[in-house]
Amino acid sequence: MQFPAHAALWFLPFVLPLCYTVALTDLRGMRIPNWAVDLLAVIYVAVGAFAMPSWADYGWHLLHLPVGIGLGFLFYSAGAVGAGDAKFAGAAAPFFALGDLRLLMIIFAATLLAGFTAHRIAKYTPLRQLAPQWQSWETGKSFPMGLCLGGTLALYLILAALFGS
Repeated sequence: MQFPAHAALWFLPFVLPLCYTVALTDLRGMRIPNWAVDLLAVIYVAVGAFAMPSWADYGWHLLHLPVGIGLGFLFYSAGAVGAGDAKFAGAAAPFFALGDLRLLMIIFAATLLAGFTAHRIAKYTPLRQLAPQWQSWETGKSFPMGLCLGGTLALYLILAALFGS
C-alpha cells in the first residue's frame, strides 16, 4: 500500500467514529448529514497537516478533495448516486493514495456486496425488527450507500495502518 501507515494511525481515531455515524444515519434516514461530510474534510485538513510525511504529500492528497467532489457531482447529476453519497466520497478522497486505486476498488466492491446482501437479508427477515424505524427498509430499490462508503474508508485506513508505506 502506498498510503503512509503512520498517517493512517493518526487519522483512524477521528475517522472511524465518523464512518460509523455516516453508516448509521444513512440506514436510519437515507441521508448523510452535511456536517459529517464537512467534518471529514476538516479532519484531513487539520490532522493531515501533521500526519502526512511531507507538504508535497499533504498538498497532493488535498488536491483529491476538489477532484473527488467534482466527480461526485457528475455521478449525482447522472443519477448514479445520491447527493450525500457523492459529497461523502469526495470528502473521503484525500484519505486515499492514487497508487492504491485498484485495492480501493476491490475494498469498495467487497463492502458493497456485503452491505447490500446483509441489508436485503435483514430487510426481508425477522432481523428487521431489531430496528423497525429505519427508513432504509421502506425505500424500494434505493440502498443506503453510506454503509458501504463508510465501511470502505474505515477498512482502507485500517489496512493502511497495518500494511502502509
